[in-house]
Amino acid sequence: MKRHRLGAILGMAAMASACGGGGTGATGGSSVATPTPTPTATSTPTPTAGTCSLRDRQDWAAAQLREWYLFPETLPASLDPSPYSTVDAYIDALTASARSQRRDRYFTYLTSIAEENAFYASGSSAGFGFRLGFDPSNRLFIAEAFENAPAQLAGAGRGTEIVAIGTTTANLRSVSAIVATEGGNGIVNALGPDTVGTARVLQLSGAGGNRTVTLTKTEYDIQPISPTYGAQVINDGGRKVGYVNLRTFISTADPALRTAFANFRAQGVTEVIVDLRYNGGGLVSIAELFGDLLGRNRSTSDVLGYTSFRPEKSAENDTRNFMTQPESIAPAKIAFIGTGGTASASEFVINAMIPYLHANAGLIGTNTYGKPVGQIAIDRSACDDRFRVIAFAIQNSARQGAYYNGLAGTVEASCQAPDDIGYQLGDPREASTRQALDFLAGRSCTPISAAVAATQRAQSAESQRELLMPTRPSTAQREVPGLF
Repeated sequence: MKRHRLGAILGMAAMASACGGGGTGATGGSSVATPTPTPTATSTPTPTAGTCSLRDRQDWAAAQLREWYLFPETLPASLDPSPYSTVDAYIDALTASARSQRRDRYFTYLTSIAEENAFYASGSSAGFGFRLGFDPSNRLFIAEAFENAPAQLAGAGRGTEIVAIGTTTANLRSVSAIVATEGGNGIVNALGPDTVGTARVLQLSGAGGNRTVTLTKTEYDIQPISPTYGAQVINDGGRKVGYVNLRTFISTADPALRTAFANFRAQGVTEVIVDLRYNGGGLVSIAELFGDLLGRNRSTSDVLGYTSFRPEKSAENDTRNFMTQPESIAPAKIAFIGTGGTASASEFVINAMIPYLHANAGLIGTNTYGKPVGQIAIDRSACDDRFRVIAFAIQNSARQGAYYNGLAGTVEASCQAPDDIGYQLGDPREASTRQALDFLAGRSCTPISAAVAATQRAQSAESQRELLMPTRPSTAQREVPGLF
């Protein structure tokens, strides 16, 4: 999760999965909102117009790390930036030690102010509008297609396999051939740059049969909750179960979540499925709202979460209490659906509920990514640079945090289940949704924790599917892992 303010923005982010989760790349998701507290950088050099040289930007990034990094003892005493051809490469070198300890898996990074603001405001992104994942056989599937985007408009939805990719029908290359020679990054490259007008020919296989389509990347807004399947009340043998699938924690999720929970409250829902299986994070303000909507029976003295900076920055530490909303419900039991793509703000919400619901807050699916630390974000507007720096740890009211290996070892109840792309998200026949319903009904299951040590090798191919991630993801791809 991240927090920010205008100007010299400083933001907070709870830890994410390989860019929100389990992908073939390596990054960290995030969450942003108006911070409480608002850290004030004291060593931020003020750029002069025209001074955004490589060395200038590298020196500026190093200064922020020296002041704010949560793990200052891991930074090299000195490191010459000259051998590094980009700011990103230099940042990676500075944080390499913490990364090797799994404490900063590319969660400290440089991004664009303009790009990030556009995404967090409305989910704005340029692409085909689908989320992609690999199975262990290196077959490429659409895990989700977003409304009013090119893929969905062409009828390419969840469960469709992409067999081949090309710029024309004459140069189609099979996915298997691309992966065999170039790995996962070969698929990222084959899909082309995330610029409006980029066109690709895709050979598809699925419920609609084998066909070839041409898709052109366009600008579109991701709806944080699908209007067709994202929020519903499921009748499970006469029991009313609320189901909500949040794709990402962006500003437009506020009214969408309130509408969903108002419906749950009106129908007397006390059991909820919160589907965060692909959610890599987003605004902390939305994460806090989500917690509030699940906390009708919480008092204003109940703690939602703690944030703690390094000792010399302890004045910035913060405690966030629950704030009941008009739409809030009082769930007796919650089934959180998660995967390796579940990270950052998503993990914050799950972790926040554990001390209050204990074994009635269950993790369904597979283990989450593990990001119990957060970022501040510092802007340098003259260079369009926003530097996200791991600067604090997060904990729930019981001071539980440090879940670097995912939440399966922290939750008091869990159930293994595959991500079944043969059915739409939220369909009671879909394996994770079905297992969530069974958990809420009190039926027995196999805990996720039993498979964590074996890295879930014993689970089905569906549960081992990894979301496709580029090595250097965009802001949208960090928060919506698998997005293209």
